Amino acid sequence: MTDIIYHMTPQGYATLKEELDFLQYDERPKIVEIVSWAAGNGDRSENGDYIYNKKRLREIDRRLRYLTKKLEKTKVVDPKTQQNLDRVYFGATVTYLRESGEEMTVKLVDVDEADLRAGKINWHSPVGRALMKAEEGDVVTVRTADQVEELEVIEIAYLIE
Repeated sequence: MTDIIYHMTPQGYATLKEELDFLQYDERPKIVEIVSWAAGNGDRSENGDYIYNKKRLREIDRRLRYLTKKLEKTKVVDPKTQQNLDRVYFGATVTYLRESGEEMTVKLVDVDEADLRAGKINWHSPVGRALMKAEEGDVVTVRTADQVEELEVIEIAYLIE
């Protein structure tokens, strides 16, 4: 059985690393201090500070485990070092034309970086999978649960943020 390797842009990796460091070295110690203080106040069953912050501590620990594992298994893919710039791969910024005539520009990124409002989509999404390995001028088919749509690839770029 092989381990899953995640792909992430340098910016995405830095964002998750920053969150990990904040939770580990800033947020968690504060919550631990509050829990210790609240535990010393007597009956824990009716102690709101203790109950709430103990729950918050579990949430932080769960997120820390996730971030640690994710970052350990991540391969940083820098768009500026990408090969075969004439095809769509992870990190590509792709402009395509929908059947409706609407022109869209998206960047293919990891699920933790995806933000549709910012034009960043998961490269494993239906659109991301359809665009993979396409070249400018190609027409690709996107299949979702409720529709099938053709997209024409207009431009491929590997931009540095």
